[in-house]
Amino acid sequence: MSDNEYENRIPHGEVFEVDSFRPEDAKGIANLFRAVYGDAYPVRIFYDPQALRAANEDGTYYSIVARAADGKVVGAVHLFRSAPFEALYELGSGLVLQEYRNLGLNRRMFEFAFEQWVPRREGIEEVWGEPVCNHVINQKAVVDFRYIETALEVALMPAEAYDREKSASGRVAALSAFRCYRPKPCTVYLPSVYEKELTFLYSALDDERTILISDRSLPESVKSHADTTVFDFAGVCRTAMHSTGSDFDSYIREIETTARDRKVVVFQVWLNLSSPWVGAAADVLRDRGYFLGGLLPRWFDEDGLLMQKILTDPDFESVRLYSDRAKQIFAMVKEDWLRTRRG
Repeated sequence: MSDNEYENRIPHGEVFEVDSFRPEDAKGIANLFRAVYGDAYPVRIFYDPQALRAANEDGTYYSIVARAADGKVVGAVHLFRSAPFEALYELGSGLVLQEYRNLGLNRRMFEFAFEQWVPRREGIEEVWGEPVCNHVINQKAVVDFRYIETALEVALMPAEAYDREKSASGRVAALSAFRCYRPKPCTVYLPSVYEKELTFLYSALDDERTILISDRSLPESVKSHADTTVFDFAGVCRTAMHSTGSDFDSYIREIETTARDRKVVVFQVWLNLSSPWVGAAADVLRDRGYFLGGLLPRWFDEDGLLMQKILTDPDFESVRLYSDRAKQIFAMVKEDWLRTRRG
């Protein structure tokens, strides 16, 4: 067995290996997605072997695969860029063929990715994931692999995304969990209104921060600028604020108006905590009905603050959480959401 392979035997004796992507895996990954999701998975690259090969070559995506003894792809997880900082990768889009489930393949792929592959990979400094909260399986896995929960995304995914497994009756929340592989010391400014909450969230991180309090007004000399993405299938609008100025309120209002026309029900805004006036920007969002989501380490290379707004009632009762830390994050997020209801 080579040093970049992880081989094991499933209980009924068949040999499988977990390994990094080979060009010949691309067609097998496409077949795997069709077997599990039909043609319904919203990320279309997984149905296009040529595009997936190119993405693995240029670093847009990295595929980790589980292969049966005959080379058939029976499971896969992926690392991909989803944040403004290109060296922060998300781990997601994981799946296992039906007849290979409950045999530990997901955990084997996580172990290979987190403990063997990522630490040797140049260009990846931090990895994050979004374990869903309609069950605790992946939440337990990320904790076991030393990921730190830092945020809760309320009502992120529609129930329809889980129709096949019948595991959700309403929109599903997700945690955000991060693991640092290459630290970068930085200075962050905490909005005074969230000083207590963010101090708690920072307390578990294992890399260095200089923490100050944000006490400056939004500057007249700066124009607000952002990248906004709308996920129509999920009804989610995500806005990464690269700069915030005195026009921030009208800037966000325009984004919301456009997104509502596309049936968006979940708004997420990412603020940069390296900005000395991030507290004033957070106050603008709070006045518009946004509430705390949490901390996003290295989101812009500097840290990010997640603020969120939902146009539907969250099903807090259905949220399932594994760790005590996740439960504390849940409590602070719910309390800030209740503030928006109290006016």
